[in-house]
Amino acid sequence: MKIRSIYILLSILHGVLYFSTMSAKGQSNYCFPVQTTIQNGTIEGLYDTKTNLQYYFGIPFAKPPVGKLRWKAPQPLAKWEGVKETKKFGARAVQGVVFGDMNSRSNGINEDCLYLNVWTPATRKSSGLPVLVYFFGGGFVAGDGSEPRYDGASMAKKGIVSVTVNYRLNIFGFMAHPDLSAESPYKSSGNYGLLDQAAALNWVKKNIAAFGGDPNKITIAGESAGSIAVSLLMSSPMTKGLIAGAIGESGAGINPTMAPVPLAEAEKQGLEFAAKAGNYTLKQFRDMSTREIFELYNESKRFGFPTVIDGYFLPKTLPEIFNAKEQAQIPILVGWNSAEIPGMAFMYGKPYTAENFTNRIRITYPNDSEDVLGLYPHATAKEVELSATALASERFISYSTWKWFDLQRKNSSQNVYRYLFSKLRPPLTDQTLAPGLAGGTLRKGNNQPKMPEPIGAPHACEIEYCMGNLGLIGEYVWTADDYKVSETIENFFANFIKTGNPNGTGLPEWPAAGPDDSNPPVMNIDTESKVVKAETDCRFLFHDKYYKNK
Repeated sequence: MKIRSIYILLSILHGVLYFSTMSAKGQSNYCFPVQTTIQNGTIEGLYDTKTNLQYYFGIPFAKPPVGKLRWKAPQPLAKWEGVKETKKFGARAVQGVVFGDMNSRSNGINEDCLYLNVWTPATRKSSGLPVLVYFFGGGFVAGDGSEPRYDGASMAKKGIVSVTVNYRLNIFGFMAHPDLSAESPYKSSGNYGLLDQAAALNWVKKNIAAFGGDPNKITIAGESAGSIAVSLLMSSPMTKGLIAGAIGESGAGINPTMAPVPLAEAEKQGLEFAAKAGNYTLKQFRDMSTREIFELYNESKRFGFPTVIDGYFLPKTLPEIFNAKEQAQIPILVGWNSAEIPGMAFMYGKPYTAENFTNRIRITYPNDSEDVLGLYPHATAKEVELSATALASERFISYSTWKWFDLQRKNSSQNVYRYLFSKLRPPLTDQTLAPGLAGGTLRKGNNQPKMPEPIGAPHACEIEYCMGNLGLIGEYVWTADDYKVSETIENFFANFIKTGNPNGTGLPEWPAAGPDDSNPPVMNIDTESKVVKAETDCRFLFHDKYYKNK
């Protein structure tokens, strides 16, 4: 199943939104105004006397990409006079309600969306603090840096300047077209959302010292599409010298997971979209309102547009870049969840029987079926469920993340750490809801099939644990075990952001993976977190050959 189909499946399976008790408005009960000066002028945020943190929300980092700047690389901001208020989250990028687990706190939706948010523990004497820049997930079609699960306050309490970034999405952020390439000074198009991210990193490099941060200690992180973005950013010549470390949670831009396509293919897709929309010229497209563009995009039934090997942001595929050792030579911490997507996605809803599994393997892998059947046990219904879940997860996102891990450990002298997040979620607070198959929730209905009992951690469920934000997510009855897991993985992340090494006092020892380890160490994150040896990497080696990623 192709990655686009998987993301569409996720959007169907997700349910109602997360609800949060935290908001910028709520914080103001304990806040007084505080100002700082950055390169473009003075901004005014909030000093929270309850947390001893400072918040600066909705800081513009580029000109609004509207009008003639629609489908152009982000442009530098001019300086402003006076004081710009940065106390509320800026608008999120134009998007529909695609995934049910997104709960934005932003100031509406707008093409004018290039804003970032800073949480800092800095005092008037602070300097040289490590920096985390987090990119949200959502398939490059949805998401927002204001979501409670990405909130930076908990990390800031650990002495880290935390930043979340908004970037352009879907047709506004990723459409390529021959006419756009022709007008561009770098003679390519697409990747505008990624160029936004690179511009945000440049902004952080130039301005983070004003918030007590060290511009030479910037770690980038993200989940799903955000993780894919991190893998692309560390591969881009545009970010050389900007990144000190990288954290990837479930995703890398490597076939079959939203891998970048050649410019000619991306331009062809843009031409096909324009033709079906009505053969509009580029000028006509730019003259349209946001509503018209958004409706044309929705009518096309597209799930976004691909990232692009454009010769500017990205010169080659990721395997080519890493094998040439042209990627950022930095420590990385990467991993995925134990049940990213349910086995029924591979089984097409058929019961977990050996016969059904064998048939699905023979249909999916007609030339390699015996090899695959030998790699995935299927004698019992439970074995079939586990194997189908593993295959669905690997084809969706786990394999590409593994490949990123494998490429970096073999093509860098820097430490590489790998995890598997295995914590099962607790029961839902609202018993009229049921867990979605890949995150989020669904309203229980008379005709709704019973959801299978979870056998692992689904896609995206780890975010609030990693960022220390369980308390901001009200859907689940969090237990002491959940908070224990959150403390463990957040401390691993915080240590890595500070030193490039996740190890620290009170944590289980986490060794880096060697370049030649056939069974590399994996930190299994669960109620009792511990290092285990990878026992099924032979499956990933099969996928290497199948997807031709050598």
